[in-house]
Amino acid sequence: MSSSSSSAVPKPQPKLPLKQIPGDYGAPFFGAIKDRYDFFYNQGRDEFFKARIQTYNSTVFRTNMPPGPFIASNPKVVTVLDAISFPILFDNSKVEKRDIFDGTYMPSTDFTGGYRICSFLDPSEAKHTSLKNFFLSLLSANHENVIPLFHTHFTNLFVKAEAQLLKDGKSDFNTLNDKTSFDFIFELFFGKNPSDTTLGSKGSTLVTLWLLPQLSPQLTLGLPKLFNVFEDFLLHTFPFPALFVKPAYNKVYRAFYQSAAKALDEAESNFGISRDEACHNLVFLVCFNAYGGMKLLFPSLLKWVGLAGEDLHGKLRDEIRAVVKEAGGKITLAALDKMTLTKSVVYEALRIDPSVPFQYGKAKEDLIIESHDAAFEIKKGDIIFGYQTIATRDGKIFKNPEEFVGDRFVGEGEKLLKYVWWSNGPETVSPAAGDKQCAGKDLVVLMNRIMLVEFFLRYDTFTLDVGTFLLGPKVTFKTLTPASS
Repeated sequence: MSSSSSSAVPKPQPKLPLKQIPGDYGAPFFGAIKDRYDFFYNQGRDEFFKARIQTYNSTVFRTNMPPGPFIASNPKVVTVLDAISFPILFDNSKVEKRDIFDGTYMPSTDFTGGYRICSFLDPSEAKHTSLKNFFLSLLSANHENVIPLFHTHFTNLFVKAEAQLLKDGKSDFNTLNDKTSFDFIFELFFGKNPSDTTLGSKGSTLVTLWLLPQLSPQLTLGLPKLFNVFEDFLLHTFPFPALFVKPAYNKVYRAFYQSAAKALDEAESNFGISRDEACHNLVFLVCFNAYGGMKLLFPSLLKWVGLAGEDLHGKLRDEIRAVVKEAGGKITLAALDKMTLTKSVVYEALRIDPSVPFQYGKAKEDLIIESHDAAFEIKKGDIIFGYQTIATRDGKIFKNPEEFVGDRFVGEGEKLLKYVWWSNGPETVSPAAGDKQCAGKDLVVLMNRIMLVEFFLRYDTFTLDVGTFLLGPKVTFKTLTPASS
């Protein structure tokens, strides 16, 4: 007798005790509304998760994620909030990423010319491979221009910040950063300043106008409690029609179409993507992914470095100036690679305050996942959700996880980079066409390093006020002390 080749392969048994996933979704409709109010108003984002970890004594639990009714038809998720369970979200053989980029809801394709943009495609879809390869090719072609363009645009920002300080005694970094970041990223990709196109000086304003309604289900304006019901109804209850921002988007699209002729030629000839679809994807890549990220990344970096104080500032400026001097006074890729503390500070900022903290995936099959303490069964079709801001502060992985430690990733600390996931994948892995890791991962790290280098070549130290604005920190310079040497 021969054994049957069709017999099922037994699933590997978990090493930890199998437990039922704690938590519940509450009453239909009303449970989702309650969780939404807890998330935005009663507890706030971080406390929403921390309170449930404490209640259930588990980093894996069930809850509803905003926005819920009537924007998301199914707000139910299984939450993973530790360094062991979280990486399930990167395993494309086990989770599907189709139409889940923004979470339990998907903005209308009317915002993006009628196309499902690459960010909303699952890697199994053929179009995803073509678009991701196109993006990676475009990024590679422009890599050498990053350092000189960054110097030009952000030197101009610093000059304006200094003028504001002289005039008003303070300088709003976020406002300056918005325009500077958009001008930089547009010129990096297309070889011209947006002010030389039909966008004029309004590019960043038009893009922000287009971004906000897509992100409004995740936002709170921080209004007094008296206005909570009004804000919740306005931002979290019904989808914002794309019609209202279509004129702004069309202006942006036309400027991209006219400026990106070379890139669109490449998309058409090398990757088989129509010019129209390629251009709408470029708008999303440059405006949503890149510019939207820079709106958060640079204020976050300066926030944490500023709050760390003069001791870290001194160590950074000493390292940066010594290496640049050794390189003949030039900022080069080779010089940047020698700045071990500077690299670590960037990674630490990305760990403690990732710019895209939410990740989602839909289980393709019944799964067993493990946390530090237990194993849990997830059913096919369940939405898995991870809040990276807590998962990358896992106290069983990182010492003093809630503290900003500038040299955390120096020397032996580099081994911890596999737990830094801001790019939708480990920092130790490079993006590829077959995954959902940020195509611009290396560019983001490079830009953050250059920001610190340019900053501490120009200034010895600085002080700032930190607030909150929408999805990220608001930074206001109080002082900028010019370099003494």
